[in-house]
Amino acid sequence: MQQTNQINNLEASSKHDAITLGNRKAYFVGSGIASLAGAAFLIRDGLIPGEAIQIFEELKITGGSLDGAGSPDKGYVIRGGRMIEEHYVCTYDLFASIPSLTDPAKSVKDEIFEFSRKYVSNSRCRLVRDGQKVDVSSFELSEKDRLDLVSLMMHSEHSLGAKRIEDWFSPTFFENNFWLMWATMFAFQPWHSVVELKRYLLRFIQLFPDFNKMGGVWRTPYNQYDSMILPLVNWLKAQGVQFTLNTEVTGLDFDLGAEQRSVKGIRYSRDGKPECIAVAADDLVFVTLGCMTENSSLGTMSSPAILNTTKSNGAWLLWEDIANGRPGFGHPAVFADHIDQTKWQSFTVTLTDPAFFDFIEEFTGNQAGTGGLFTLTDSNWFMSIVLAHQPHFINQPENVYVFWGYGLFPDRIGNFVNKSMSDCSGEEILSELFQHLKLGDQAQSIIDTANCIPCLMPFITSQFMPRVEGDRPDVVPVGAKNFAFIGQFCELPDDVVFTVEYSIRSALTAVYSLLDIKNEIPPVFKGQHDVGVLFNALKTMHR
Repeated sequence: MQQTNQINNLEASSKHDAITLGNRKAYFVGSGIASLAGAAFLIRDGLIPGEAIQIFEELKITGGSLDGAGSPDKGYVIRGGRMIEEHYVCTYDLFASIPSLTDPAKSVKDEIFEFSRKYVSNSRCRLVRDGQKVDVSSFELSEKDRLDLVSLMMHSEHSLGAKRIEDWFSPTFFENNFWLMWATMFAFQPWHSVVELKRYLLRFIQLFPDFNKMGGVWRTPYNQYDSMILPLVNWLKAQGVQFTLNTEVTGLDFDLGAEQRSVKGIRYSRDGKPECIAVAADDLVFVTLGCMTENSSLGTMSSPAILNTTKSNGAWLLWEDIANGRPGFGHPAVFADHIDQTKWQSFTVTLTDPAFFDFIEEFTGNQAGTGGLFTLTDSNWFMSIVLAHQPHFINQPENVYVFWGYGLFPDRIGNFVNKSMSDCSGEEILSELFQHLKLGDQAQSIIDTANCIPCLMPFITSQFMPRVEGDRPDVVPVGAKNFAFIGQFCELPDDVVFTVEYSIRSALTAVYSLLDIKNEIPPVFKGQHDVGVLFNALKTMHR
């Protein structure tokens, strides 16, 4: 009840102070977690009435890359999931204010904390080779590997520049247990930015001692769309926030003065009709730059997902238009023009037979939801799967089971199916997976009742591409008066992209900066400054 009272008080304050705010309006481009969080912060901390906030979304559904959809009949789909952990301070700051969808007396934060403490990650099977569990008690790091890791963490980002991970380590580094677990847990590739790896090493150094067990990884009760996006959207709608869906923002009109820069118009297309909104000097505009799930395509049990590389519309084209000829607005081509290095493929499997879950739980020694991701190290596709706690969707019946997987090398020919992963139907992906697991006679009967939906994502790790200072713009660029950039492709010191926390931190930074709110933004957790954390990490590296 205390949480409900806090929310009611916030709503009352918002309506009371709206009189002093005149006709100021706020606009968000994109409806991903960054925009949704930004709208909530405007209402909660900026005392902007919800009715003054409008969110534009190109798709017919909110949530951006944090999605989860489908039905037991047509099959469920999750393009991907984001790891969360205890020190996501901006995330929990936001969701402490948002009521749970299933129990309004609790906040979403309470729900996540309770669930993660009940279903503790303790993987007994992190890597699999030749159908057998691999002993991962050792990271298998050589002395040179350890020195390279420590040296990387000590180097400045400026000195590292646009180096790739493979430029920093010897070739044998990419064969040890540490890299196999790290790469698949966070979706890193050897050609990705060594600066991003450095940030990740420092950001998650506290997880090192139990990294082989996925210790410290937290989860939401359901998929992240049902557990995070839906309750947040419901709360925003209750405050009067306007969601304008199926609407593509095609450009912004800027007033570029000598010392100040501002947005004066938003161009968009709805139902094929071009329109424009005039933006007043004291209005606010928040733009989500880029999109890691742009141009995603789905396959079926009988057909593959088709790679879509066009940039004729959408978030990337908008960023190109914004940045063209305007210094300080970033360089989208650095991230978006390397699809061969940024794509991978996921798949979501809906089952009506518990046989596969029974097999995996016995094989791994973990009940679904307690083990986490495990990786087939000898898979040409570098394939991993995870069985979440069931039900994974709010509307999922008791006799339906859903699991998710992905492959980092979708262009390679399978070990058993003579096709690249990207050319495979859902049935062929399952056939490859089940033969790796040596499922035997029961494989076909499981496939006969399964619905595997492949998803090919051309830009999914674009935020990891090698970059230098200026490639990602500041949240509030120099001279910006009424606009900010949010999401995965703006610059936030120390924090790591490909996380919910990064998007929410960008939104909090943007709102507090533009409104000159003096509240402290929770600092990024820095475990390397804790002697105990640092000692345990170094000790673990020598296992």
